[in-house]
Amino acid sequence: MPTKRSSSSTAIAASYSRIGQNRVFIEGISPQVEGGLYPVKRIEGDLLQIEADVFTDGHDMVRAEVHIRPSGQKKWDVLIMSPLGNDRFMASYALENVGKYIYTVKAYIDHPKTWIHAFRKRLQEADAHELNVQCAIGASFLESLAVRYKKAAKQAHQWIEALQGDQANEKAASQELEAFFDAYPLADFVTEWPTALEVVAHRKRAGFSAWYSYFPRSAAQEAGEHGSFRDCEALLPRIKELGFDVVYFPPIHPIGKAFRKGKNNSLNVQPDEPGCPYATGLGQGGHKAILPELGSLKDFQRLIAKTREAGMELAMDFAIQCSPDHPYVKDQPQWFKWRPDGTVQYAENPPKKYQDVLPLDFECDDWKAMWLELKSILEYWIQQGIRIFRVDNPHTKSFLFWQWCLEEIEKQHPDVIFLSEAFTRPRIMENLAKKGYHQSYTYFTWRNTKSELTQYMRELTQSPMREYFRPNFWPNTHDINPYILQTGHEPQYIIRFVLSATLSSNYGVFGPCFELMEHAAIPGKEEYLDSEKYEVRHWDWNKRNKLMQVMRLVNAARNEHAALQSTNNYLEVPTENEHIMAWAKCSGESRVIVVVNLDAYHKQQTMIHLPLSAMGLSQERSFSVVDVITGEAYRWQGSANYVELDPYRLPFHLFRLEQ
Repeated sequence: MPTKRSSSSTAIAASYSRIGQNRVFIEGISPQVEGGLYPVKRIEGDLLQIEADVFTDGHDMVRAEVHIRPSGQKKWDVLIMSPLGNDRFMASYALENVGKYIYTVKAYIDHPKTWIHAFRKRLQEADAHELNVQCAIGASFLESLAVRYKKAAKQAHQWIEALQGDQANEKAASQELEAFFDAYPLADFVTEWPTALEVVAHRKRAGFSAWYSYFPRSAAQEAGEHGSFRDCEALLPRIKELGFDVVYFPPIHPIGKAFRKGKNNSLNVQPDEPGCPYATGLGQGGHKAILPELGSLKDFQRLIAKTREAGMELAMDFAIQCSPDHPYVKDQPQWFKWRPDGTVQYAENPPKKYQDVLPLDFECDDWKAMWLELKSILEYWIQQGIRIFRVDNPHTKSFLFWQWCLEEIEKQHPDVIFLSEAFTRPRIMENLAKKGYHQSYTYFTWRNTKSELTQYMRELTQSPMREYFRPNFWPNTHDINPYILQTGHEPQYIIRFVLSATLSSNYGVFGPCFELMEHAAIPGKEEYLDSEKYEVRHWDWNKRNKLMQVMRLVNAARNEHAALQSTNNYLEVPTENEHIMAWAKCSGESRVIVVVNLDAYHKQQTMIHLPLSAMGLSQERSFSVVDVITGEAYRWQGSANYVELDPYRLPFHLFRLEQ
């Protein structure tokens, strides 16, 4: 008479009816961001390396698989993960196209492989009866395989016959049989990672770009003239010669007159002063209009096309704020905060006040319509040919809006790139990157010493940030004239440029202030005196100097050497002098070493200690290093090598390695 099942055993059977026989566990999947809440970021063409800890009880062998597919495609690609040791497994997948991919990890006991590996050991025992029993066990696996895989049934039966023949032991232990079981696995009691993970592959410029920013209204060749898009077109050969591939403009829209700011942010504005471009909006229009002095929409479309013909791209500023004269204030008053005196709340960060700028209210009841309108601004300029946007102060707008907006744009336009201009608290900068920004401004602008720079590079490239935060290094911006550059000392400019352009694969400069070393500052502030944010400036666009020559050569090296086209391949190179910082980067056969004297005023020397193993180099073999800037060549051997750098000659080495 059967034993009556207790209520507790019935509960256990119900709870574990699907997983009670699963014996494999999966842990520590990488890469992932916040447990799969956000996608991992890569570049098209990258090899995505997926790793996981996979283990079971006892001594059975496990089979771990990566299942991956492009989003929207039903068929999964299945990759067998290779053991790395200590229960860690890995598989690689080529991200051939731009877009999202879905992936997960599955694992189960690989009974046939466990059997084969045990059979090979049993051959040493020469126990005929046991070997016959084991061949019968192998045949039972093959019978199950024949049932599950109709197309392999014929071959499975051939193997069954082989396991019953004169050479049964040899066939059972063969690599060919193991390969057959690998091709047609018996997947029972499969453990699957509970959440689907995502990786998004962006186009190459999201991961490798050199930005040149300037105010188009200051592009005129003649003093006293307001720059136009045709003037900007004439500057394209100069920017191309310097080696940049993204040309970025601050806002190009009509500028409000209400509370307009004058020179150096003065409230005492003169009648002919042009105002700040970030105070967007006038009777002529708002964010979908163009400042008439710059030209027409047709002129702008022509400039976009000419920039592309020159091998570069034009990037626009997306600044979600309005002048009191903006059409939104009259047509959509519910999108703003109104004060008891009947005026709109302007932007302020006490003690700073921005009376000429009105922020939108992301808590307003009409938020859905406002979100759609803001997205339509981006869609309008995308329609004109823009594929890169620098977003002004995204951290002062709704994060949920950004997540929605960037996802919606990506669905229709996966080639569009967004740069987050958020100089704010770390967690906020990081979260904006998770929400979908392709590139992010960083604290590089204020990291000056070797310890500061080294620690920051470790944080960016060796922490979980490497999976989602793509840094863009700027030594200056139109908002920031850093103290370290306020001397106008050319070696210091060269140092900051080389650091930005070789530590990070994405970087930018605000010109022509940077290359012409314009450094006059408002006393006690990191702000430019006579800033172009508040007036039209005239520049000598034909001037050339040593800094510009360095910029041209370094940018050429970035394009020639694949090792300089990534950030996360940064390898720290120890030095014995706190004033000298060194690092290496490798990508396939491309290997570079950068050594920088951070002391802009004195000659420095040191021994550097190369991580030869990580660079794929031998301790015994010598190799050549060639400075790609000067052409000087040296023969090195071993990890320890001597360097000396005079900032008045050249404060850095950019070496390529040759075997």
